[in-house]
Amino acid sequence: MTELLKNREYKKEKMKELLRKIHRGEDVEKLKEEFKDLLRNISPLEIPLIEQELVKEGISAREIAKMCDIHVELFREAVAGTEREEMKDIPPVHPLYTLYEENREIIKDAEMLNLYASTLANTKDERMREEILGVLKGIANQLRAVGFTHYNREEMLIFPYLERRGITAVPTVLWTKHDETRGMIKQLLEILNKADGMEWEEFTRALKEKASELSNALVDMVFRENNILYPTLRALLSEGEWVAIKQQEEAIGYYKVKPGDEWKPEAKPLHPYEIDTTLTAEQILSLPKEVQMALRGQKLEGDRTKVKREGDLELETGYLSPKEINAIFKHLPVDVTFIDKDDRVRFFSGGDRIFTRTPSVIGRPVQLCHPPKSVSVVDKILKAFKEGKKDAAEFWIQMGGKFIYIKYVPVRDEKGEYLGTLEITQEISRIKALEGEKRLLDWRD
Repeated sequence: MTELLKNREYKKEKMKELLRKIHRGEDVEKLKEEFKDLLRNISPLEIPLIEQELVKEGISAREIAKMCDIHVELFREAVAGTEREEMKDIPPVHPLYTLYEENREIIKDAEMLNLYASTLANTKDERMREEILGVLKGIANQLRAVGFTHYNREEMLIFPYLERRGITAVPTVLWTKHDETRGMIKQLLEILNKADGMEWEEFTRALKEKASELSNALVDMVFRENNILYPTLRALLSEGEWVAIKQQEEAIGYYKVKPGDEWKPEAKPLHPYEIDTTLTAEQILSLPKEVQMALRGQKLEGDRTKVKREGDLELETGYLSPKEINAIFKHLPVDVTFIDKDDRVRFFSGGDRIFTRTPSVIGRPVQLCHPPKSVSVVDKILKAFKEGKKDAAEFWIQMGGKFIYIKYVPVRDEKGEYLGTLEITQEISRIKALEGEKRLLDWRD
């Protein structure tokens, strides 16, 4: 026992030395090399105990967090060999490389969450409790972005390629797990926000349990992705498919990773509806065994539906027939009227309008569609739009018990050239009165 205590005392002193160097701003990469033997020999179970002693001695929880970053990174290197092997021939900033990189960050944050929740439960000092609680809230709020970025990119950009090939079970299971994890993050934040409204022991017990549950779920998902999803993607997706994913992923965002644009393949981007959905025997045999087992006995039928039909108009974000376009405008919850660059009315949407429009307005100068007293204002708005000085003009009026919102926006092409102006009108009384939430799953037939 005496030897164990000496050993822990030695570790504590070395950790304090590391913290002092971190505080002085020394190079983290050099510190990792200098202290790697120490940190690799401190188990996750020892960390909260040593941290507790450091906190008592007045060391900031935020500085301990910086040390934890290094500890977790080195601790995970032992189990990251397989991942690095998988990544070795993937170009940096390739979408798959980015996913692996994000999973490293997720693992680190999941472990830090668990460590700090345990530390908080064992901390007696009131000031240190507040500081550690602040760190925990920061980690939990960061983890919310896992669902918005990492999981969302997989669901929106990657799963469609598997589904198109007839592989639906893997995306369905993973999406279900994603949503379970999102729910755990929300529950954890709810517990953290109750710190002042619960008995301390009850609060820390609930927090520790939820943090452990969430940490395990995050790590489990990383394992599923690294060992099942990503090898499946490597076996099936062509370079053109990855190019299309790369072009879209920035719109959703990343988790603690900022990939550059160094990867510049020459392949044409291929969207899910453009791919050959046939799976070769070689591709099936190269899938992870878990996926092969899931597919065993199934007759894979890829989705061969042609997205572009005869007579469709090719739009920037899809294909529609003129009949569908007309029907969509009729069912929009807003009225729209389009005035071209020469100030003539070119189009108005049908359906239940707020301001009546008749076909006789088509081709009419917009100035003649307004009372003479307001024409000068209309001209000023259009002039500001054409000159690029304004991007919107908003108005709201009350009329016949209705609250009406009116917005004019300039319409420009990809080069920024003015094409015309769109008038959007909406009755918003009901929208203004909405409170609380009503989610998709709340719908009843």
